[in-house]
Amino acid sequence: MAQTSQDIIGIDLGTTNSLVALADQRGPRVLRGEENEGMLPSVVAFEPGGNRPIVGRQARDHAVERAETTVFSIKRLMGRGLADVQDDLQWLPYRVVKRQSNQQQRDMAAVAIAGRLYSPPELSALILRELKERAERRLDRAVRRAVITVPAYFDDAQRQATRDAGRIAGLEVVR
Repeated sequence: MAQTSQDIIGIDLGTTNSLVALADQRGPRVLRGEENEGMLPSVVAFEPGGNRPIVGRQARDHAVERAETTVFSIKRLMGRGLADVQDDLQWLPYRVVKRQSNQQQRDMAAVAIAGRLYSPPELSALILRELKERAERRLDRAVRRAVITVPAYFDDAQRQATRDAGRIAGLEVVR
């Protein structure tokens, strides 16, 4: 892979689907995956004994068989406490628990899978990393900088959790 570029990719980290794009002298374009798909399902699945989580369409396909180890709608938990997400828990087959946050005074929502707790930024970072790698394959160069969209209603904690996810994924989130 070529040297790191100064490109800034744009990532739409969605609740259901995500995508990555680039705007350059050729104009804006979605950077597609191996099977020419633009959208990446925002789903992470953990297989028993699996070394690396599965992200995207394959993860979504595991949801029926392994609902309790397939995480979707993680964006709803970003930067929120367990009390904040009580209404959403009825729709989530995976276990959501509280985890003490070092940066904040309140307990934060986390996902418990196979004896490990995952923060929403950690799980979102898996999706962001997949999109970053997709961009690098399509551009044939390393990418380090990104703009990540968030809904207008996101508060400061949710925005910071999204920045944290980008950092965990190896991205400098410029906006």
